[in-house]
Amino acid sequence: MERIAIGGSGVETSRIGLGTWAIGGWMWGGTDEAQSIATIRAAVERGITLIDTAPVYGFGRSERIVGKALAEGGLRDKVQIATKVGLSWRAGEPYRDGRPFRVRQEVEASLRRLGVDVIDLYQVHWPDLQTPIAHTAEALEELRREGKIRAVGLSNHSTAQMNAFRLAARFDAVQPPYNLFEREAEADVLPYAEAGGLTVLCYGALCRGLLAGRITAQTAFTGDDLRRRDPKFRQPRFNQYLAAAQALKTLARERYDKSLPALAVRWILDQGPTIALWGARRPDQLDPVDEVAGWRLDAAGKAEIEAILKRCISDPVSPKFMAPPIRRPSDHGVRHHA
Repeated sequence: MERIAIGGSGVETSRIGLGTWAIGGWMWGGTDEAQSIATIRAAVERGITLIDTAPVYGFGRSERIVGKALAEGGLRDKVQIATKVGLSWRAGEPYRDGRPFRVRQEVEASLRRLGVDVIDLYQVHWPDLQTPIAHTAEALEELRREGKIRAVGLSNHSTAQMNAFRLAARFDAVQPPYNLFEREAEADVLPYAEAGGLTVLCYGALCRGLLAGRITAQTAFTGDDLRRRDPKFRQPRFNQYLAAAQALKTLARERYDKSLPALAVRWILDQGPTIALWGARRPDQLDPVDEVAGWRLDAAGKAEIEAILKRCISDPVSPKFMAPPIRRPSDHGVRHHA
């Protein structure tokens, strides 16, 4: 397993991280705790040491499951925990909240749910446009000085927002959506990170399963599964992305003797100072992890990938549908979650 430093924080981790949004169940049709714990343990056994979670994933459930898995397996010393701050929720609906008092409340709640005394990478999940970024930044810098967190990251922030944060506090990592099908980060976030010595945690490495090689036109998404409102999973785009995935799968097997997810993740790791967040909620979904290390994409392979994307996807769409509301609800009568 390849490893990488998180900016200048002194934290080092694997270049593949386990993404645990699905483990929380919310927006993924529920979860199974025993299977989720088995998945976390399987990830560590495969050399994955970074576990990326967030309070909003299942409204605390993902963090609690991660904490339980680490405690029961005695795994805390073997992993780096990345979690987030800046999204609160009310009646099951998330909203942005980066106010300093909430940052303080949230870090204590996350430490308790995770069962740890320090968070290795603490990331602002989404920018709170109603709170000065400097106020959020200063609150995180205080937590770092107190030893409650080791590194700071920004997720879903623009370069202007990152510059504003940097005026008040140091940060070490960024986390944009980035995969073969969602590449907006190449225009700004990736160059910004490389120039600033930041590490890039790429979420959605398998694009919500489209690059896992198992989804077909007959696959049904039920309940609160976010793919029911993802434009990529609606026709006619759905067929375009499925065709691209099939062509990429053929390329991966014929040119590299690898699986589609291994190709998709290798492609991310070849883009710069990157970490690929591999979402899984069953141990078998991690089977292709072993195929990622020890090789790189050649120039001809990269060119064929670009040709496939251009040929198959005539109407690409961004992941902006996932953005939470910009305005938070009134504080009147609201009891903040813990």
